[in-house]
Amino acid sequence: MSESHIRIDRRAGRITLNRPQALNALTYDMIRAIESALDDWRDDPAVGLIVIDAAGDKAFCAGGDIADLYRTGKAGDYAFGRQFWRDEYRLNAKLATCPKPIVSFLQGFTMGGGVGVGCHARHRIVGDTSQIAMPECGIGLVPDVGGSLLLARAPGRLGEYFGLTGARMGPGDAIHMGFADHYLPESGWAPLIGELESTGSTAPIDAAAQPAPPAKIPVHRGDIDAIFARDTLAGIAGALAAAPGDFAARTLQAIQRNSPLSMACALSLIARVRARPTIHHALGQEYRFTARAMEHGDFLEGIRAAIIDKDRAPRWPHSLDSVPPDAIEAMLAPLGEHDLTWETET
Repeated sequence: MSESHIRIDRRAGRITLNRPQALNALTYDMIRAIESALDDWRDDPAVGLIVIDAAGDKAFCAGGDIADLYRTGKAGDYAFGRQFWRDEYRLNAKLATCPKPIVSFLQGFTMGGGVGVGCHARHRIVGDTSQIAMPECGIGLVPDVGGSLLLARAPGRLGEYFGLTGARMGPGDAIHMGFADHYLPESGWAPLIGELESTGSTAPIDAAAQPAPPAKIPVHRGDIDAIFARDTLAGIAGALAAAPGDFAARTLQAIQRNSPLSMACALSLIARVRARPTIHHALGQEYRFTARAMEHGDFLEGIRAAIIDKDRAPRWPHSLDSVPPDAIEAMLAPLGEHDLTWETET
């Protein structure tokens, strides 16, 4: 079976991510195959809805497969990464704007690229094992794949908190944050998918959904809103250092691990998207960063430390209080004729 099992079952277009041994990490071929299926089914009267799920019980999708990105980037070839992100972001936009209802089932880890595939669906279902996160700042990127839009739409300054720290959301927090819609224990997923396939209607979702476990993050909402409303990374770090209590200390420790340049850019990115909260604007802003991430950002060093050498000791060129404003602007500046467009490219 291929890396993505794509078929029509009765009234449902079915996409199953099928790399469980790799936590269903997205390859370039998977991105293109999913986009092709969406294009085929968009106007197909036989397809009433689309179901996206994944093989295995550990992850819906733990992110993008970054091995080729690292290899080509280290060789000085930045074109592959730019093409990868262009095509991935166009897929994210099609998922968010698909005229057919999309239902996603998000077990285990849903991170990074997995958020882009699963969390723009119209009906997003989580279970007890669900752990959703945008940990990109830890590898020298910014929350992308449209994640900046989800973060910008979250209550208060929770988007800045989750975007900068990469903290994981359980099922209750994922629903509270707007990354998911419905809770259903995973033992009930197969019967529900069967109903979706047979009816071609999303009506069975409301009948099956159960009350979600309580969200955990609202208890810290006051502190988060006060601290993460600051305009600069240095201001946030200073406020965390001055704040009493374990939560502030843990949060400061979390951001100290991540790329200062990425976090500073993520702050600006979320603010820009909050001012214009559309999927195409969000993806376009994100691409300005990712298109430069290998050559001018911290991405290759982040991957080296996390994936290649696994020393967990990235050597970031900036500190929390030393990211120059012009460096942020340079990473998020327009790309001119290379800005992201929405026509399919060969």
